[in-house]
Amino acid sequence: MSLDSIQHAAQDQFQKQSHRYAKGHILEDTADVAAGLEGAELPAGADALDVATGAGHTAFALARAGYRVTASDLTPAMLLRVSEGATERGLEVRTQLHSAEALPYADASFDLVTCRVAPHHFSSPADFVRESARVLKPGGSFLVIDGTVPDDSPEAEEWLHQVEKLRDPSHNRLVPPREWRALCETSGLEVKKLSVAFRKQPDLEWYFETAATTAENRAKVRRLISSASATVREAYRVAEEEGKIVWWWPMISVLAQKPG
Repeated sequence: MSLDSIQHAAQDQFQKQSHRYAKGHILEDTADVAAGLEGAELPAGADALDVATGAGHTAFALARAGYRVTASDLTPAMLLRVSEGATERGLEVRTQLHSAEALPYADASFDLVTCRVAPHHFSSPADFVRESARVLKPGGSFLVIDGTVPDDSPEAEEWLHQVEKLRDPSHNRLVPPREWRALCETSGLEVKKLSVAFRKQPDLEWYFETAATTAENRAKVRRLISSASATVREAYRVAEEEGKIVWWWPMISVLAQKPG
């Protein structure tokens, strides 16, 4: 598997931190997946691909729904977590090692492609969407859930990019809503639903621990927070509660369909 520098950074980060994403992680709550798939026209026993599955929380939710699930990731340690988690839960989930930008499947292989809280690590979201559209069957559904940034607010976008890059060096870029729509449409997918909700980030220290942020970068993030402009504070609801720094991450959910 040939990887570019951004993919290598993601693989290295999550190979080291995979143990932090299993049981007890906030992504274990998959209510957003269930909500995102409302309105999707999926056959019973659908063939589903979860791209950049991480510890497999979305894949487990799909398997519980009765789908035949392939969970893919470019990090071997994460796929080991998936296999362990599936066994613990009595679920059948196939694992595959590959990047999000080059899917090693034939055209029209899946009824559903999902990807949750991962595309901001991708070197090419455009390649990811194009490949997802290619491997979807006619009439198949595509669901992406990720952090996002406001359209037409370069200041807010740059601030969050700096925070994320300092916290986790494998971060690449958060894609704004308008661009997600364009990526889907350019790849021949029809956007059925697009919404942005806000997810409260836990205590800043938890945020650092999850990514094993260095002490130097933690200090830089704190400085960015303390000096954040009114525009940034409003965009992300930056505040202090009970002595803890919190903010709300905008989360985008896009459900699209391949014409049938």
